[in-house]
Amino acid sequence: MDTTRVTRRARTALALATGTVLTAVVVQIPASATATVPAHHHAAAAPIAPHSSHSVGAFDATSHDTTSYDDTYYKDALGKTGPALKESLHKIISTTQTGKLTYDAVWDALKDTDQDPANSANVILLYSGRSASKNANGGGPDDWNREHVWAKSHGDFGTDTGPGTDLHHLRPANVSVNSARGDKDFDKGGTEVPGAPGNFTDDDSFEPRDAVKGDVARMILYMAVRYDGGDGFPDLEPNDKVGNGTEPHIGKLSVLKQWSKQDPPDAFEKHRNQVIFDKYQHNRNPFIDHPEWVDEIW
Repeated sequence: MDTTRVTRRARTALALATGTVLTAVVVQIPASATATVPAHHHAAAAPIAPHSSHSVGAFDATSHDTTSYDDTYYKDALGKTGPALKESLHKIISTTQTGKLTYDAVWDALKDTDQDPANSANVILLYSGRSASKNANGGGPDDWNREHVWAKSHGDFGTDTGPGTDLHHLRPANVSVNSARGDKDFDKGGTEVPGAPGNFTDDDSFEPRDAVKGDVARMILYMAVRYDGGDGFPDLEPNDKVGNGTEPHIGKLSVLKQWSKQDPPDAFEKHRNQVIFDKYQHNRNPFIDHPEWVDEIW
């Protein structure tokens, strides 16, 4: 375990005690805008700081009240369950995704969506929880790169605009740790990943640290609802096994459902969902707004 990591509950208490509130300023940019790939400076990631693993206290939780979207964005899904709910959510999140990025544009988008709330020059790396310089993106072992949480080989959708560039499942990750995850399915167990305390891997699966287990689950389930075989892309579906290879499946569903309950959405994840909605894709991950819908569908 990473003994320097402060739990979400502790961070929340600290924020309440100190009254720390950070108001996010949203700037609208054209949905069609693409980013230029920045120069890759191979700076080492900063040490893990007490605030760096999803700093709940750095955001004002009241600014992420998603109930206001029930009467507008989700109005056609309310009251539905099972396949009807899944189909309704698919229609909502696919038709509202009016902003679609190129793979090059993802670099700069991640510097915004995953910005360290305590250090605007850094991003938080998904698996390690480290706060790393935004400019340390690249291919070196100490750099960070673009992790496809739904591994792009599972369905072989590549990095063309579409599932390969969907920000709702793309996250900054240390290059070496990303390599250790590879295209493995998600499950419990294995040996601890070097440089990423709390993450474990074996021959056919990867287990992320506790602080992002729910994040991973909700990203996978978003992809399963968003990409259903239309738009020329494969029908992505989770299943309850590992070793799925190039099939358009990722497991284990039973474990992902457990992780979603174990690790509910925090302020960092909610803030990220809002930034993607406001500034980039203009669609939302419904399982961040309504985690209970996971059990309603699966």
